[in-house]
Amino acid sequence: MKKVFLTAIVLVAITFASNITVQAQSKMGMAEKTKMVGGAAMYPSKDIIDNAVNSKDHTTLVAAVKAAGLVETLKGAGPFTVFAPTNEAFNKLPKGTVETLLKSENKATLSKILTYHVVAGKMDSKAIAAAIKKGNGKAELTTVEGGKLWAWMKGNKLVLKDEKGGMSTVTIADVHQKNGVIHVVDTVLMPK
Repeated sequence: MKKVFLTAIVLVAITFASNITVQAQSKMGMAEKTKMVGGAAMYPSKDIIDNAVNSKDHTTLVAAVKAAGLVETLKGAGPFTVFAPTNEAFNKLPKGTVETLLKSENKATLSKILTYHVVAGKMDSKAIAAAIKKGNGKAELTTVEGGKLWAWMKGNKLVLKDEKGGMSTVTIADVHQKNGVIHVVDTVLMPK
């Protein structure tokens, strides 16, 4: 009788523990709607930096953010909207530009370029579309660097124009983070 009682208690304990695990996994699965960027899942529960370091398409951006001393800023509460250039976007720059910018003596210039890719607040594609509509087809965005970016739709693609006349297209929109949103872009944006 004692053996049957102990077996019953063990079975109840195992069932209870399994149920808790399934419930926890179920809750986590519902809360974590991810997007894939650079071969990695981007988790809304992580900050911009913690997600970006996992993207194989953003290794140059991550290195630049570290060299500019902006890691702690982008790990902060924000919220931030980041137009995140891919490695290919950085490769479009003239040969040697990235290497030169990553040198410690060019930290201020690098920081200016990177903060030009950031807008204060969380502007997902709906918010940007609303700003474009309000601006009669074009939105003017003020960057953290203090410069301006212009956004509009070209067909079904969101296009950005920088202060030097360069154009960039959003290739992946609405990558939500706990401290903002990332929009992946195909060209590095340049301030004046």
